Amino acid sequence: MADVNHTAFRPGTFLLVGIPGLEKFHLWISLPFFSMYIFALLGNLVLLFTIVREQSLHKPMYLFLSALTVADLLLSTTTVPRMLAIFWFRVRDISLGACIAQAFLVHFIFIAESGILVAMAFDRYVAICNPLRYVTLLTHSVIWRIELAAVVRSFCLILPIFHLLLRLSYCRNRIIPHSYCEHMGVARLACTSIKVNVVYGLTVILLSVGVDVVLIAVSYGLILRAVFQLPSAGARRKAMSTCSSHLCIILLFYTPAFFSFFTHRFGGHSIPRHVHILLACLYVVVPPMLNPIIYGVNNKQIRETVMSM
Repeated sequence: MADVNHTAFRPGTFLLVGIPGLEKFHLWISLPFFSMYIFALLGNLVLLFTIVREQSLHKPMYLFLSALTVADLLLSTTTVPRMLAIFWFRVRDISLGACIAQAFLVHFIFIAESGILVAMAFDRYVAICNPLRYVTLLTHSVIWRIELAAVVRSFCLILPIFHLLLRLSYCRNRIIPHSYCEHMGVARLACTSIKVNVVYGLTVILLSVGVDVVLIAVSYGLILRAVFQLPSAGARRKAMSTCSSHLCIILLFYTPAFFSFFTHRFGGHSIPRHVHILLACLYVVVPPMLNPIIYGVNNKQIRETVMSM
């Protein structure tokens, strides 16, 4: 007799577990997540308001930073309120449409933010390696086109996820061992083959985020070479200070994301599930919380503008 759990059907809702294995600690886990989310909201809103309000901050670096703050606000708000609803009120049901929409938004914002980080690396490269052409190269129209290109690229790459998830036939098991919906977490509930989903997801990561990381590494290789050739020690310190902030954000953004991505596909049995899910939850709230702190503390112009408001 066939197992009822392997009968294919189209579920009306899924059930999000939260952090599997740590359900009895959900209330305690929710406290730092709530605090980090509030800090992320306040920090990014203050940073965005400061950049928009202060005319002297309407420069390429700060305009790219404002785009990063918008992406951080969207990423954390797409996921954390749902987590807190699970942790506090045990609201675990999520419709198929809402689940796929959340998965789309999480991946869409992630790849768009990766594109913004590439633009910020290019901005630092031009500012340090070709400062005389900085203003003429990175005009406001060019900046908007770069940001639009990052959004359009992300949308075109992630849109097929809708079709890839909707085409699947799902088993009777509706439980997603996660705190929010993401592509492979939903696909693994299918009774039919998910080979296309796996291949497409890996291809998207390699051709988008993988290429982005290479471009960022090349940019910073050229930047470091130029910095060490500067004759003034003060100029070297100033350039390294600006670049170190960006490098911190890059590490905070990519390290947990890549860990989550690769363990989900290749290391699922060697790493405890609750560790993987907890890190996946942290990467949607920790970088958005720390980005305003890193830029606000290290950037004198932003710090002075905020203090004078």
